[in-house]
Amino acid sequence: MKAWLTRFVRESRWAIPLLLTAVCLALVAAISTRPDLPDEQARKEQILRGRHLVTHHGCGDCHGGVGNPAADGWLVGWRETSLPNMQDYQIGPFRTYARNLTPDNKTGLGRFSERQIFNALRYGLRPGETPDVEITSTTPGEGNHPANPKYLAPPMPWPSFRHMTDEELWDIAAYLKHGLKPVANQVPDSEGPPDFWAGEYTVEKIGPYPTPGFPTANEQMPTTGSE
Repeated sequence: MKAWLTRFVRESRWAIPLLLTAVCLALVAAISTRPDLPDEQARKEQILRGRHLVTHHGCGDCHGGVGNPAADGWLVGWRETSLPNMQDYQIGPFRTYARNLTPDNKTGLGRFSERQIFNALRYGLRPGETPDVEITSTTPGEGNHPANPKYLAPPMPWPSFRHMTDEELWDIAAYLKHGLKPVANQVPDSEGPPDFWAGEYTVEKIGPYPTPGFPTANEQMPTTGSE
């Protein structure tokens, strides 16, 4: 018995690793060609969540299409022959325009990463002037936050959007980047002060991030039996 076992191990010591390798390669090939990969399904679900958030939060009210993703001009931004809801905005002496949010490489968000779109929603930073880096601070010059930031022009409501969860903001970024067809529409550059709105987006004016814990002096815990 011992001699048989020794001969079997000696003769099969290369066959077993080769067999295992072949099995592994076959599994990898099968997984790579499956149309229903978990990652692919997760991406689809993420895009659908982003679509819901975009319609629910009124992005189309300014960027086109109101709340209807099937509408003409959905999220293509300001156009010279604009639909009624698409307009420019006079903010003091400055004129601003709703941007093209479709993933067109030249006129929309196509040239920006999902990270840059996320940073725009969380920190209000213009993606064209902000590197594709993880930002960990709201203070200019700290945690990869640009020392001389350029912020999205009003009336973009990013001071409110920033309080959404990380997952929600990534969902929106995924929808804008991968869930829309690119549409070429060159929107004029928004105007702004020399600091490009940095002086307007201070904690004193827009409040802190994250929001203070509940309850603040203006809130209260519900009492037992309250309706």
